[in-house]
Amino acid sequence: MAIHKIKIFTGRGSEYLATKIAASFGTTLGQSEVLRFSDGEFQPCYNESIRGCTVFIIQSTFPPSDNLMELLMMIDAARRASAHQVVAVVPYFGWARQDRKDRPRVPIGAKLVANMLMAAGVDRVMTMDLHADQIQGFFDVPVDALYASGIFVPYIKSLNIEDLSIAAPDMGGAKRANTYSKLLGTPIIISHKERAKANVVGKMTAIGDVEGRNVLIVDDMIDTAGTICMAADMLMARGAKSVRAAITHPVLSGPAYERINDSALEEVIVTDTIPLNPDKDLHKFTVLSVADLFADVIERVHNYKEISSIFSK
Repeated sequence: MAIHKIKIFTGRGSEYLATKIAASFGTTLGQSEVLRFSDGEFQPCYNESIRGCTVFIIQSTFPPSDNLMELLMMIDAARRASAHQVVAVVPYFGWARQDRKDRPRVPIGAKLVANMLMAAGVDRVMTMDLHADQIQGFFDVPVDALYASGIFVPYIKSLNIEDLSIAAPDMGGAKRANTYSKLLGTPIIISHKERAKANVVGKMTAIGDVEGRNVLIVDDMIDTAGTICMAADMLMARGAKSVRAAITHPVLSGPAYERINDSALEEVIVTDTIPLNPDKDLHKFTVLSVADLFADVIERVHNYKEISSIFSK
């Protein structure tokens, strides 16, 4: 089977991560630029030939929406430049919380984004810790949905934490918490929350033994940090010895940084799918890179190797 030449490019939003992925893969990023017009319109451009190449475009779609639009335009440009195959590497898949109609007269944003990526001409999508696994079914192309547990679990084991329990911040995270519980051989705690409105939690309780435990809360993303900080404070009030969190995507909007620093959280472990704000106080944060994992999957996909062993982590 013929192996086409590979080239890795990045959108502006994920250049910090794409550089590490390319280095781990053993290459450098392809040359591209974005021309910007005075009204804010922009035009991505490849500054080298990609004809007949397998092109990997790395771009997380965190706010602003320009990041998504830039990814779509880069895919379109690659198709029009006669790339053999175009793979979108989207470490953080934005709009993933909108995976269904949870109330009348609202869009299904995740499906719309999937439609746009396919309309742009993507042949394959790589991402990590989707908010809802069924989003893979929104695509009519292969989706490689990786799991951050392959990165988090070795680090957590290295801490040698005694009396460790895994906690889900809400009922929706029970499946993820159960996975970590099995991998680490620990008990599980489920937090139950009642939302007053979007991004605002009304009250919270815990199901499971908390007294005397060192608790690790696991989740796919942290946005305003209201839920996780309330959970940490509640767990400490219930007798936990310490509370940490392992969160894949650090969205961290609004007062999130301040809430975390003022909370009972001892450590917040995140990945670099989204960059942290360097102007904030980051003393509680530990960042683990996803670069090696994505580079490994890119190499396997490019060379038609199996990747199921990575999914099982």
